[in-house]
Amino acid sequence: MKKFWMLGVVGIFFMLLLAACGGNEETNGAEANEEETEQESTENTDEGTETEEASSEPVEVDFWHAMSGPHEEAIKEFVEQFNSEHENITVTPVNQGSYDDLEQKIMAAAKAKSLPTLAQAVTNVVPEYIGNDFVSPLNDFIEDEEIGLSDEELADYVDVFKESSSWDGTYYSLPFSKSTRILFYNTGLLEEHNLEVPETWADIRNIAETVTGDGVVGMGFENSYEAEFQAILKQLGGTYIDEATSEAQFASEEGIKAMTMMKDMIDEGIARTAGEDDYMSNPFGRGDVAMYIGSSAGIPHVGSAAEGNIEWSATTFPTLDGEAATSFAGNDIVMFNQAEEAEQKAAWEFMKFLTSPEVTAEWSMKSGYLPVRYSAQETSEYQAFVEENPEYEAGPQQFDAGFFIARVQGGDAVRNIVLEETELILLGEKSVEEGLQSAQDRANEALQK
Repeated sequence: MKKFWMLGVVGIFFMLLLAACGGNEETNGAEANEEETEQESTENTDEGTETEEASSEPVEVDFWHAMSGPHEEAIKEFVEQFNSEHENITVTPVNQGSYDDLEQKIMAAAKAKSLPTLAQAVTNVVPEYIGNDFVSPLNDFIEDEEIGLSDEELADYVDVFKESSSWDGTYYSLPFSKSTRILFYNTGLLEEHNLEVPETWADIRNIAETVTGDGVVGMGFENSYEAEFQAILKQLGGTYIDEATSEAQFASEEGIKAMTMMKDMIDEGIARTAGEDDYMSNPFGRGDVAMYIGSSAGIPHVGSAAEGNIEWSATTFPTLDGEAATSFAGNDIVMFNQAEEAEQKAAWEFMKFLTSPEVTAEWSMKSGYLPVRYSAQETSEYQAFVEENPEYEAGPQQFDAGFFIARVQGGDAVRNIVLEETELILLGEKSVEEGLQSAQDRANEALQK
């Protein structure tokens, strides 16, 4: 506000007049809140009344997601609960199909200036949204004294998830449906052969060699096993993609060793991929495979496939030479900057709600995804659930060993390239060295576009 250094009654008159009209100035964040609070405490102006009325007007928030089946039903329940607790906010969940469908629709809506307020987003596509400048940074919301997160609340988010949601100190998402790779194993087969639960890759090979036969294959991998490749690569000290330089580096000595380790087991017949079964939970549930590495979010699917067939459990990703590492994947919640300020504030409230300890604990129990808050694991409901379903312990036990895939523009293209070249390696059409080098060369071309 301009200061008018005038003397006498005229000066005082103008100062009072300007103060009364101050509510018309446009300000943001904490400054606006402080200004409104000060005005309300000193005077009851028409402008103040209008501001209060505007803040209580209904706000609608569209939330695009890719959840289906029981997962979608859980989302709807959370939305209903939130809406019932916020009479002026109406969140509408909109299923957009698969994650690929969701991403394509978001990119199209961004160009058409018709984005929703909120959406799920696989973590490695967030850089695409940042690069195209239509996702909102969240720091102003997080740091807001009235509606933000306290230091304790922010520290309560699991570190590896929190780190994967920030770029150079700026948060562009909040973690929501997170998963990691765990080892599923047939307890009956292990007991039959007097074998202990595997902890290392040496244990995996020993068990696979021991139990393979009579229609059973010891070890299983999903058809797309690049996550296992990345984890073993990291355990060996190698790098998949250097996030700082956006350079693929996996065709290294460590990368060749990691890929060879898995391919040798498959070539020897002591391991297999899911093949025509699509997902390894199916042959595992039938008892055709003794162990396999898959997503922690697949626990409910394994339970359904194994019911009435086998007894099973799950444990952490195997270590290699004493090194523990497993990739964390899944999706976050992002806010788009095409929304109005009131919509963004309402959306922020919903983001906080979805990632609150109580909701993330319930979401984990219903969906198989991991809780994104440390305190969620301490709730009595979650502890009772894990005691009854110990396989759910495997994921959270790996929080300290977790890492996230390099978040770079072009990351999706690199994944598809690696899958294509890995298939050629598996079919014997290319050697491990040739396939990885080709994948790396193609990946770096894609990353430089």
